[in-house]
Amino acid sequence: MPTLILVRHGRSTANTAGVLAGWTPGVALDGRGAAQAAALPGRLERLPLAAVVTSPLQRCQETLAPLLTARPELPLHTEERIGECHYGDWSGRKLAELADEPLMNIVQQHPSAAAFPGGESMRAMQARAVDAVRDWNARIEAEHGADAVYLMCSHGDIIKSLIADALGLHLDLFQRISVEPCSVTAVRYTPTRPFLVRLGDTGDFGGLVPREHAPGDQGGDAAVGGDAGAP
Repeated sequence: MPTLILVRHGRSTANTAGVLAGWTPGVALDGRGAAQAAALPGRLERLPLAAVVTSPLQRCQETLAPLLTARPELPLHTEERIGECHYGDWSGRKLAELADEPLMNIVQQHPSAAAFPGGESMRAMQARAVDAVRDWNARIEAEHGADAVYLMCSHGDIIKSLIADALGLHLDLFQRISVEPCSVTAVRYTPTRPFLVRLGDTGDFGGLVPREHAPGDQGGDAAVGGDAGAP
């Protein structure tokens, strides 16, 4: 079965503002995010990608633009099921103020029981993303062979939930996983089980340097939607 390259979108204006973007329209890459996207073609140049699948949201499409310019032969597909979690009434709100919501503790400690008001549950988010990967694995293998490599550009919580599935982790443990903006994660699927072969690779250790809390940082807890990465 194919190898899946998961790329989180580059740093966005919502990441740096400490806002939970969700499906809010018009959320673009910031300057650092654009630079991360520009570096992506070089980071992936040795990979014989068969296809690219993207979330429909602007920040993912902008992340892929340099790669598609460098490799115009790559087929591009849009997949709603790997779009960001539907955060409902939480969308567009500051993470700092959401930290005081009683639901935030459930999101952090027991996400399989968390459902966003006016949005979806985290279980539903994971289920649709896993279904999408299973369907695309089958399609890519049928069209390009069992050794094919393809790329999906998606969002922090989606990618973390897919990694948890690949590792056989309960969703309640997925907040222990961290993927920075424009990080690359690779999962090699086989008929019996997946293998996680890269996790959150940015080629930059800046994210390991201790730093002051960013806006909306939940005091060491996982940033809902994914953090802003290294400064």
